[in-house]
Amino acid sequence: MAGKFEVYEDQAGKFRFRLKAGNGEVVASGQGYPTKSAAHKGCEAVQRAADGARIEDVDS
Repeated sequence: MAGKFEVYEDQAGKFRFRLKAGNGEVVASGQGYPTKSAAHKGCEAVQRAADGARIEDVDS
């Protein structure tokens, strides 16, 4: 089963998204957006950014 983005309204009236893996586990979540449309655009931005993204280890 493929993962999915869920867009929802939080208790403060902001729209947020969460990315769920195929098993239902939340693997990422987004900031609060003023509109549902803006939250959808946030999902699309994550999809574009993740396509072909490499993994980098960052030493602290």
